[in-house]
Amino acid sequence: MVRFLDDFSLKSYTTFGVACKAKHFFEFTDSPDLEGFLKSDKFCREKKYFVLGGGSNLLFIDDYDGLIIHPNVPGIEIIREDRQHVWIEAGAGEDWDEFVHSCVAQGFGGVENLSLIPGKVGAAPIQNIGAYGREVCRFVEAVKGYDMKTMEEHHIPVADCKFAYRNSIFKSELKGRFIVLSVVFRLDKFPEFELGYGGVEDEVKRLGGVNLQNIRQAIINIRTGKLPDTKEVGSAGSFFKNPVVSYAVASDLKKRYPDLPTYPAGEGRSKLAAGWLIDRCGWKGYRNGGVGVHGKQALVLVNYGNATGKQIFELSEKIRQSVFEEFGVSLEREVDVVS
Repeated sequence: MVRFLDDFSLKSYTTFGVACKAKHFFEFTDSPDLEGFLKSDKFCREKKYFVLGGGSNLLFIDDYDGLIIHPNVPGIEIIREDRQHVWIEAGAGEDWDEFVHSCVAQGFGGVENLSLIPGKVGAAPIQNIGAYGREVCRFVEAVKGYDMKTMEEHHIPVADCKFAYRNSIFKSELKGRFIVLSVVFRLDKFPEFELGYGGVEDEVKRLGGVNLQNIRQAIINIRTGKLPDTKEVGSAGSFFKNPVVSYAVASDLKKRYPDLPTYPAGEGRSKLAAGWLIDRCGWKGYRNGGVGVHGKQALVLVNYGNATGKQIFELSEKIRQSVFEEFGVSLEREVDVVS
């Protein structure tokens, strides 16, 4: 399927749900359709374009005066397996949580802690999504996609993806030129479970014991208890990354604020809880008209129905400034701001 539309509303294509339009919008479901479009006059005359997946990590602060490319490639297929592992290729347009549900239902472990993260499969390696002690890079075997600079399809093995905390080669060297078409995951038939974050172990025990289904349900219960449903309240999940600072800086802050959560980050560094920093500055539950900060999780900025992208961005800047003034720590946005 191919669609090319002008003056296209993006409101339902981002989880923030802000009112904005794209000058042009192109959607495809097969790689040959993408290749044909990129060699057409419709694309060649465009000087500005942006690849939009599920829109779960984006904030448009104005109408987009260019071309939106929307990969909607379907399909989930087991392509290989052995006694220990199974390799699954999933199309970039597949819903991420439905993919996780499918894996858990078949008894394949690895991504269960990433349940209920909004967005599409194609965005998972770009952002290197993570939650509750797991990052998706641990289970990515390869990323398949199309390089708009070389006009060729590429198979990028995990070793070349340059994964880091909420980062990858697709957000650095290949940003703006690589379109993810599918992702190959290597999952475990005999999984090791991760229960050490955010009350997961207690919730799993309450559900009856440790297995993939209960871990997934525990994550869903915890997330729904503190995060808004993006179908009802616009948000992009965690708006800021947890800042990583030197161990010395973290130790100094712990002396001043003994209840500040810190986590080892390797190489003499510590990770701070951004939500705690924002909450300590008094932002949790803040609301001004249609924009605000979620009352149960200070990391989440929300659109109560009529906020503009600019208003949400301006609120994020005020939060960053107040955290820096109080703690001397710079918050980095996890959400990509598009103008």
